[in-house]
Amino acid sequence: MLTQITEFLNRGGPALWAIAALSVLTLALILWKLWTLWRLGLWRRSRAEEALSLWAKGDTGSATSLLANRPGLRARTLHAAMQARLTLPDLDARDEAARHARAALQETRTGLRALDLVVTIAPLIGLLGTVLGMIDAFQALQETGNRADPAALAGGIWEALLTTAAGMGVAIPASIGLSWFDSLSDSLAHDLEDLATRLFTLPLPAENTRAA
Repeated sequence: MLTQITEFLNRGGPALWAIAALSVLTLALILWKLWTLWRLGLWRRSRAEEALSLWAKGDTGSATSLLANRPGLRARTLHAAMQARLTLPDLDARDEAARHARAALQETRTGLRALDLVVTIAPLIGLLGTVLGMIDAFQALQETGNRADPAALAGGIWEALLTTAAGMGVAIPASIGLSWFDSLSDSLAHDLEDLATRLFTLPLPAENTRAA
């Protein structure tokens, strides 16, 4: 099996080997990104909603304690916003909440630049491999002249076209993954804005109003 794969990659030359390396990198990036987003609690919202419900009832201590030391992005951002609301003037508290929200969103975008690079260069490497392969094929045709074997020429051309197909085969799933991760980041941005807006529209308990 390994020998067959090596022979197949050798047909496409260095360009196909480079695309194969990019395919492994793409898969690793997507799996790592999924694990990272799961670890950051991107799909978990219930704890932040529960804390906001406690805050609305005036139980600010339980609300902040519920979110303390939580790894989730929503929990961390809402906790920081609550702490800022309790200790800073309103305008400064909003700025502090926005700063933490931007940091959380930046975490969701870590690694996406590399995936975007794969989307850009994989088809270009494939095209480069095809061009180089076509050059070799037509050089062979020139050398053989009218003794050229059409079957051999066709074989050289399809081998050259392998790299273009491979490059597109890597770029398409990478582009799908990139678009999906972008949509997840946009969804989180909406959620963080919604949580912050609801938090700052709720009145502070009487014992905390002097801090605001």
